[in-house]
Amino acid sequence: MDKFIVSARKYRPQLFDTVVGQSHITTTLKNAIRHNQLAHAFLFCGPRGVGKTTCARILAKTINCENQTKEGEACNTCNSCVSFNDGASLNIHELDAASNNSVDDIRALVEQVRFTPQAGKYKVYIIDEVHMLSSSAFNAFLKTLEEPPPYAIFILATTEKHKILPTILSRCQIFDFKRITTHDTVHHLQEICEKEEVKAEKAALQVIAQKSEGCMRDALSIMDKIVSFTNGELTYTNTLEHLNILDADYYFKLLDGMLRQDLAGAMLLYDDINRKGFEGDLVVNGFAEFIRNLLVCKDERAAGLLEVVESFKDKYIATAKNVSAAVLISTLNILNETEINYKAARNKRLHVELAIIKLCYLQQAIELTADASGISKKKLVEGVKTVAFRQIAPLEYRSTKPEVQNQKPEVRSRKSEEKLIIETPGPDSYQDEKIKVAEDTPSYDQRSTSNEQPTTNKPVPGKISALDKIRRQYQGNGASTNGNTHHPLQEDELQKAWAEYILQLKEAKNSAAQSFDLATLRIIDENSFEAITANNIEQKFIEQDRNKLFAFLQERLHNKLLQFTVVIVDKPELRPKIEIPLSSKDQFQKMIEQYPMVKELKDRLKLDLDY
Repeated sequence: MDKFIVSARKYRPQLFDTVVGQSHITTTLKNAIRHNQLAHAFLFCGPRGVGKTTCARILAKTINCENQTKEGEACNTCNSCVSFNDGASLNIHELDAASNNSVDDIRALVEQVRFTPQAGKYKVYIIDEVHMLSSSAFNAFLKTLEEPPPYAIFILATTEKHKILPTILSRCQIFDFKRITTHDTVHHLQEICEKEEVKAEKAALQVIAQKSEGCMRDALSIMDKIVSFTNGELTYTNTLEHLNILDADYYFKLLDGMLRQDLAGAMLLYDDINRKGFEGDLVVNGFAEFIRNLLVCKDERAAGLLEVVESFKDKYIATAKNVSAAVLISTLNILNETEINYKAARNKRLHVELAIIKLCYLQQAIELTADASGISKKKLVEGVKTVAFRQIAPLEYRSTKPEVQNQKPEVRSRKSEEKLIIETPGPDSYQDEKIKVAEDTPSYDQRSTSNEQPTTNKPVPGKISALDKIRRQYQGNGASTNGNTHHPLQEDELQKAWAEYILQLKEAKNSAAQSFDLATLRIIDENSFEAITANNIEQKFIEQDRNKLFAFLQERLHNKLLQFTVVIVDKPELRPKIEIPLSSKDQFQKMIEQYPMVKELKDRLKLDLDY
């Protein structure tokens, strides 16, 4: 019984033409071989399973082939190609940088580079997963990579180009591999199925290609697994079952229930899906991808982005025409929010069911917010209502003029300029004020249409305006109201009042009392003075009690016009004294002043002091 070899190894490409989906790279390499323009270092980077290591091996075999074709391909018949296919070639060295990433491994590789090839033109060194090398290993490899011997060629392969040092990138010719398209993957799987005599439905192969996400190695591994599971027969149904993928028919039914607002049907459908073992996040993610495909189908220009089974394409397009874009976009928003919060939800099933409830009533919510100009996403709010005021009957107009009193009601209700006046019985008494509203001159329109000359309003004896009344009251309060007379500031009275306030603060155990006690008072004029403090802290303590102090001093000193300010004046005598240490010279001078004999001793002995 022959040993089983997985398809990814058994059908690994042996020529550039058999590499799938990387024609832009294989064509460049073949032209470089034909024109003898090979670089000394290559960097193959791209996603996993797209052919980086395969192209590196094909390149290594081709440049050592003894009978190259005109297209730049290997013959696969010469001794070099046969030894390479058998894994016995001495000119090709592969190093797995994931497990051999130290400086010693790179130094051993550099030592091998010194030896010329025994057969063939080139010695090729393939370093896979090169991004796993340490920084010291990269630095040890720099000089050799920049100026290798003419027979040495380095091929570096990596999936994470951003982790490689810029000094390495600048010394290599970089080739970027791309993901293999679904069409190319399906075509390659069909060829293998024909060679292996496996019955495979195209829909099943399309599902496998979508699941592999552009990785040919994953696609071949999935196909081998399903073929073993189904005894050599690939169908759409068993592929979905084995890959744990929910059929698109469920999503079509769920969308239909959502559009018909059939909440019970949608909940029963989700219960059926849940009983089959599909987790809630898988359902939400699959439905979001389904809605995305419908949104893509809305525009013919984006139809190329639709990657679904061919048998469902027509159904997708027909369904997309019956669903508005607003519903699809709103559905995507709800599903995205549900998927983000799925892990944090304690009751996973309830979390998904709440999303289904929102989706079932989504179209109704959008219709309620639709206006004449289109769809509005704003929430409905109640219109602004005016405050209901109680109607108040107008005051009767009274005037001292008899002609105004005898006017008809319709004349008195005419729009006119009104003035608030106060009727007083005498000039010195303000106890019995009576507020009256009297008509004054006619309105502007009436004056412009009347032939009579406008008359000037003469002041009525015994009547003053409201503003004049307030002024007189203010003047009366400032002069002699309530028995308060204006007393100019006196030094003794101010100091005495200030001391009384400090005593009140001390009795109340207020910490500001010390700041008030240290402040110095200075009179500026008869109505204002300054409180001089030594620092900012004392100023803040006084400012905190400013309002209470202001009221106390006004009442105590009988001066309603009293004003004061708190200023800071630096007092050197209050500064803390800092003792500066004396230098050696100063200490000696002080010693001489106190003991003159010390200087005499120094002079007699002719001593020189080191200050």
